[in-house]
Amino acid sequence: MTALPHVRSSRWAALTALVTTSVLLTACGSGGGGSAPGAGRAKSGGTLTFAVSSDAGCVDPQQAGSNETIYSARQIVDSLTDQDPRTGKIVPWLAKSWDVSSDATAFTFHLRSGVTFSDGSKLTAQVVKDNFDAVPRLGALGTLAEGYLSGVKSTTVLDPLTVKVTFKEPNAQFLQATSTHSLGIEASASVKKTPQQKCSGGVIGSGPFVLKQYVQNQSITLAKRTGYDWGSALWSKKGEAYLDRLVFKVVPEAGVRTGGLQSGQVDAISNVGRANEAALGGGLVTLQRRANPGVVFGLGFNNARPLLKDASVRQAIRFAVDRQQIAGTVFPTGTRAATSVLAHTTPDYTDLASDLAFVPAKAKSLLDSAGWKTGSDGIRTKGGKKLRLTVTWFPNAATNQPALELVQQQLKAVGVDVVLKQLQVTQFSATLQSGDFDAVWGNVTRADPDILRSSFSTKLANFYRLPASALDTALTEQAASLDAAKRRQLVAQAQRLIVRNAYYAPVVELQTQLGVSKKVHHLDFDASSRVQLHDTWIG
Repeated sequence: MTALPHVRSSRWAALTALVTTSVLLTACGSGGGGSAPGAGRAKSGGTLTFAVSSDAGCVDPQQAGSNETIYSARQIVDSLTDQDPRTGKIVPWLAKSWDVSSDATAFTFHLRSGVTFSDGSKLTAQVVKDNFDAVPRLGALGTLAEGYLSGVKSTTVLDPLTVKVTFKEPNAQFLQATSTHSLGIEASASVKKTPQQKCSGGVIGSGPFVLKQYVQNQSITLAKRTGYDWGSALWSKKGEAYLDRLVFKVVPEAGVRTGGLQSGQVDAISNVGRANEAALGGGLVTLQRRANPGVVFGLGFNNARPLLKDASVRQAIRFAVDRQQIAGTVFPTGTRAATSVLAHTTPDYTDLASDLAFVPAKAKSLLDSAGWKTGSDGIRTKGGKKLRLTVTWFPNAATNQPALELVQQQLKAVGVDVVLKQLQVTQFSATLQSGDFDAVWGNVTRADPDILRSSFSTKLANFYRLPASALDTALTEQAASLDAAKRRQLVAQAQRLIVRNAYYAPVVELQTQLGVSKKVHHLDFDASSRVQLHDTWIG
């Protein structure tokens, strides 16, 4: 599949992220990263073995879209900037400083000197330009990176260590985009390789670890980069990483991952579900959890479908979903019911819990008023047609099916017949492009509220087939505003319009748990929900 045209890229990028699962750090109990009180002084050396549940088949950070792969790929490359997960502030990394034009169309980055890639080549403004110019050629797997660069007019080398990126229109989101793994900077030799060569292990980065071996569906092995000395301003350790090696083992079975952590065969595991929490509660493991930022898990309606063009039907579905029951039954302990279309960890989130209350009587009233009458089987009909909704979903997370089975039961109680349609993850993009769906179950992760524009603007790909409305204006204006207060107001307006018009039915904030051995300290996450292992040590 070829890359979509630029006018669609930002939207496409966000929706590609629907098939990923994501995490951001908060520790159960005290401290972060699995550190125990009195752990002692940090020490260098050792191997961290991390069991992940799947392999996306590509270790190139610019192409990786699944967190299970991003856990390892993030360690290979550095980014121009970093983002504080607590405040959302953008801080220096490869760029020591930057300038943003008053109209948010031009971003000038002043690079650090002395940075080298693992092949010995130097970081220069030309290398950054080469990376950004090459992103559109990555194809289908590179849509996250392409989306962040959508609308670029030019990338210009001003001097060996100064590069300017100019957009055709105001683009306030771009500074945050430069902190992501998707825009991680690779060496010129890496940029020149084909996307397939990079996927299979041909990535050359400047990061704190170097890719040593990739065996698809089995393991990814990284080694410490000797001489590394240009880490993010957020990191506590200067210079090289503590750990000598990182080994990511692909272990699809949750019970096997849990057993491996209990026995000490592995040091950390991904995707700890509710069923495995008790087994890890013996004091030797820390469960780390946080809701990931961005658009919450929910039902993305095809608003052009005859049934779903009626706002009363969409709003009835919104009132009929018991979010607390779903969060408390299916998902890991501590998972929050959605209180907006954005998760509460997203910058400029607005609490709309009152609009997302479970009020089945209101759902029934709306459907009654819209002419949908309850039949003998409990399902409503109108004009001889049943009130039937097909929800398309993809098996990329173990919680998807049980969550949707609860939604199915809850909607049946108010007279809506829900049919669940499972497709393979590889069919996801084609489904969205074709519009052949009533509703799609998913989420979109990003630590910037511009994810709303990517997901809901009719001026981009508009996969949810929304009608043009005042929402477009709010989304366009927030993207152009560098005034924090004004942008916050516009983002709040956009959230209210999406929720109250029920263009999307938010259900639950995705929270992924990691299990981390107590001997592992400072296994940290960045603001975009990916693990950062430079400061991690074992002792």
